[in-house]
Amino acid sequence: MCGIVGYIGDRNATEILLDGLRRLEYRGYDSAGVAILGKGEFNIVRAEGKLQALEKKIRQKPPRGTLGIGHTRWATHGRPSETNAHPHKAGPVVLVHNGIIENHLKLRAYLVKKGHTIKSETDTELVCHLIQQRMYDGLSMAEAFRKALSELEGSYALVVLNQKEPDRLYVSRRGSPLVVGLGEGENFVASDVPAVLPYTRKVLFLEDGDFGVLTRAGLDLRDAEGKPVRRPTRQITWSQAMAEKGGYKHFMLKEIFEQPRSVADTLTGRIAENRQRVLLNGAEKLFGTNGSFPFDKIYIVACGTSYHAGLVGKYLIEEMARLPVMVDHASEFRYRNPIVDRRTLVVAISQSGETADTLAAVGDMKKEGARILSVCNVIDSSLARISHQTLYTHAGPEIGVASTKAFTTQLVALMLLAFHLGRVRRTLAPAAAKEALEALVRVPEQVERLLKNHAEVERLAKKYADCPNFLYFGRGVNFPIALEGALKLKEISYIHAEGYPAGEMKHGPIALIDSGMPVVVLAPQDKTYEKVLSNIEEVKARGAHVIAVGTQGDKHLAEKSEHFITIPKAPWYITPLLTAVPLQLLAYYIADHKGTDVDQPRNLAKSVTVE
Repeated sequence: MCGIVGYIGDRNATEILLDGLRRLEYRGYDSAGVAILGKGEFNIVRAEGKLQALEKKIRQKPPRGTLGIGHTRWATHGRPSETNAHPHKAGPVVLVHNGIIENHLKLRAYLVKKGHTIKSETDTELVCHLIQQRMYDGLSMAEAFRKALSELEGSYALVVLNQKEPDRLYVSRRGSPLVVGLGEGENFVASDVPAVLPYTRKVLFLEDGDFGVLTRAGLDLRDAEGKPVRRPTRQITWSQAMAEKGGYKHFMLKEIFEQPRSVADTLTGRIAENRQRVLLNGAEKLFGTNGSFPFDKIYIVACGTSYHAGLVGKYLIEEMARLPVMVDHASEFRYRNPIVDRRTLVVAISQSGETADTLAAVGDMKKEGARILSVCNVIDSSLARISHQTLYTHAGPEIGVASTKAFTTQLVALMLLAFHLGRVRRTLAPAAAKEALEALVRVPEQVERLLKNHAEVERLAKKYADCPNFLYFGRGVNFPIALEGALKLKEISYIHAEGYPAGEMKHGPIALIDSGMPVVVLAPQDKTYEKVLSNIEEVKARGAHVIAVGTQGDKHLAEKSEHFITIPKAPWYITPLLTAVPLQLLAYYIADHKGTDVDQPRNLAKSVTVE
């Protein structure tokens, strides 16, 4: 997501910060800014858009100083604008921030009551004012910063300056990465390694809860309990290109491994503490407040991977909210004559928010009186602007053309929507809602565990990389994941693959199965489990090699399949988030073994902005 760079030394900080921000451009951003401390005063320059806009403003009156911080922002709280760009300032305190402050509404109310004037829509500016308030309370800068950190809920990487302390940078992290680059008589801090590589290859990575003071001489680091701590220094041997990918071979692989974090970010601030209520950041307004539900049906419109997410959403919403849901390819939806009126809710799903077919379909339905709720990853995108409400996923920029973390965060958003509708319509009991939300909160840790078994999937991929055809089968809520698994393999390896509902196998696809064909079967222990076992027997009888994805500890499924990939035990509605991950890895490792262009597969584009 956002990029952070900080410098303290004897050189001109402005050029170092700009250079570092350029090296973080691959992360994606919508505004940028720097704060330079020189001659006892801050010079803050910010601009909406790309770095060129910031550089143009800086050239008009270049700030000079040997201490500074810079930032590229990917909007989360507040639209992209110069006012919302970082760094933010309150009194003598200036800072940059990556992450999401979950209790921002509570903090904003408290600070306004204390007389603070909040200029931006961001959660970040509140941290500035909170530190300033703690200094008003009589604490030193270091004490005020630590006290403020204890009052923050959510995730952060923070780099903070105090105008009255021109010889130090304050740093801390929780949930968001932060790396310190160690030089001679100068030091650096950044959100990612590429920003510091031209100046030093000696780095250390802060861990959650760490709090440090960075000077020209070095780093005084404390852990979450305030005890002095030393983190191991590392010598970076990566090239610049490898550094941008975090040491991973491809952006797609990096993004697969970012999913625990992106899922957690999408959940942040959206589940009440009692685990019985979903908070949709304003989208609740669509569903009324007087107890009369305003919609008779839902249309979900999307393309490609987002369409598969929509199919999962159909299962979830119909089960949880008992409301009819129809899922359409946006490219088809706009050319038929769907029955749409003011009691129709259209849920439009798009990673970029710029998908031409989805935008056209939404525009048509809006004219018919439908209300539009978009699920999107990009704040202030075209889709977000034409929707009545938007439920943002917080996947961060996705560089690889084949979607991975954007898909799983879309699933999370749709699950939250389904649980909320179930509570609004009183079709989901409080106890069931609490159980569901507690299960959803466990997903980031479960995905983390799944990713630790990547070597097993890699070995499997090498075995089948030369097969010309694959079939993917699933039932119920995991049928769309079979479609998505097949799409991933097609997109990046160019192997022919098809996904089917397992019950449809006898109605045609079984004719394709012959000796040695790999068949991927999704078989978690849910209400369709026994039926899927019968389907496995049918494909085995025709000589297929069965690759099963099922619940950990399922000895019966392990015996029936040639290869068994396990997922943690979870309720049926959670399993799509878990079964999707090994299929992403399988597609990636097969493509990598074949030597295809994983991040930019032939004929494909990241955002399809033409019909």
